Amino acid sequence: MLLSNLELLATAPGGVTKLRELILTLAVQGKLVPQDPADEPASVLLQKIRAEKDRLIAEGKIKKNKPLAAIAEEEKPFDLPVGWEWVRLGSVAKKITDGTHHSPASFSSGDFKYLSAKNIKTWGIDLSDVTYVPTAVHDEIYARCDPEVGDILFIKDGATTGILTINTLAEPFSLLSSVGVIKPSCGLTSEWLARVMRSPYFYSAMRAEMTGVAITRVTLSKLHVALLPLPPLAEQSRIVTRVEALMRLCDALEAKGQLEATQHAQLLSTLLGTLTASATPDELADNWQRVAQHFDLLLDRPEAIDALEQTLLQLAVRGLLVPQDPADEPASVLLQKIRAEKDRLITEGKIKKDKPLPPVTDEEKPFELPVGWEWVRFGVLPFSTSIGLDRGRDQQGDYFAFPYFKMNNIANSGGVTYAVMARVNATKEELEKFKLKVGDFLFNTRNSRELVGKTCVIDHIPEENTIFNNNILVSRFHGKIEANFVDIWFRSPLGQTRLDQIKSATTNVCAIYQGNLFEFLCPIPPLAEQSRIVTRITQLRRLCADLRQRLAEREAVQARLAEALVQQVA
Repeated sequence: MLLSNLELLATAPGGVTKLRELILTLAVQGKLVPQDPADEPASVLLQKIRAEKDRLIAEGKIKKNKPLAAIAEEEKPFDLPVGWEWVRLGSVAKKITDGTHHSPASFSSGDFKYLSAKNIKTWGIDLSDVTYVPTAVHDEIYARCDPEVGDILFIKDGATTGILTINTLAEPFSLLSSVGVIKPSCGLTSEWLARVMRSPYFYSAMRAEMTGVAITRVTLSKLHVALLPLPPLAEQSRIVTRVEALMRLCDALEAKGQLEATQHAQLLSTLLGTLTASATPDELADNWQRVAQHFDLLLDRPEAIDALEQTLLQLAVRGLLVPQDPADEPASVLLQKIRAEKDRLITEGKIKKDKPLPPVTDEEKPFELPVGWEWVRFGVLPFSTSIGLDRGRDQQGDYFAFPYFKMNNIANSGGVTYAVMARVNATKEELEKFKLKVGDFLFNTRNSRELVGKTCVIDHIPEENTIFNNNILVSRFHGKIEANFVDIWFRSPLGQTRLDQIKSATTNVCAIYQGNLFEFLCPIPPLAEQSRIVTRITQLRRLCADLRQRLAEREAVQARLAEALVQQVA
């Protein structure tokens, strides 16, 4: 059943990881290979292990441990096949110990390698950044842990607690206390023990016993009493061989998935590139038909839908998404009307006089625009701009608690989110000055580099009297400019690339200053075409949202099927 459903498991979300976990689960439960009645049972192995440990104690090679408690029936996590036994790790390991607490930083040089958690990987021992200790320190540590080839090296402290490997270093070396050493006995192979300790069963058992908050820790005493399923010695070998074969198959499936992802990304880039290379709306329509034939193949993962949406924004701001209409009033006339309206409002004292901005030169224009469009500096467009209220400064007077719109209320995918709203105190005068209005264009001016330049247009305000934060610049346009079209430009790949060029960064914060933003170039179509573009982008973004939803539902079904199969097999 496992082999016949590999494709389903491997293609489910996180499928190969789950498949590896399932293989180890089946292994430790005795379900991966058939039992052989001729095998010497584990009960006889335990007698041999006990005899070996008694001999080593008598020879002074290991210390006598305190007797471990018998295993009660209610402790056993699952039933084992005939011939297997539940044992405590301390009863079948010759020795369980760890390294010393000497800090690696204490030594600048030495003759012996000093391994810590950073050197222990699932694939082996990483010596690329190993520390060394002097002979005297090594002798002290080695007397405690004396690691040998075949010992299990187990990370018992730190962020990577639970990672382990089988020691392959024949030379003597020392260990930090974050690494435990488990020496298997004659009836317990290192390979079998390593597979058990990597299984979800053992990891979960150790995770439940971990202490600490910032740094997790498994104590040696917990390792001593940990429960271990012990098969006959011959079956240990058969299971390990089968596990390795299946893990190689998982490696192949993983490599196949990575190759398919790379090939998919290349195909997607090529086909979407044909769209952005279109010179006219008619050429785009032809290319779109060719791409649309492969939608089922292309849009089968979230990142592909994200790439499609970014491509659509790029086409929109280049004037390729909707056809031009020669009857539309050109943007040059629109800009004249905006200037005239501003001058009138300045004369009437309703807005402040804006500072002159330099004209746009041909050298500055990043690409050619359709007939009827114009390149314009952003500062020309709004009739008013304002930075929001600074909550951190001292305030006096009568205050009222108001909703406080911050950067995290600008959704990453565009639009706004009011799921979490801060509150702020403000005077009535401040409320009037910093109150959000529907239609406002918001620009995040200060934060981390990837968040500076986030934009949105306020389409609704759930709570009246919502105030915006001082890291947000709010711009208001009169009816000559579609705020949503400006938002499309700023969120497009072309707009984002140019915004990156005007970001200023210090050690702790990145910013786009208002003067630089005002000189930022924006492509402006005729007003009627702005509206057509906004309508079309809204429709297509809704389509992308539907595609994401359908994909999420499909992946959820696939994940449930895979999970049901895992439970059935296990």
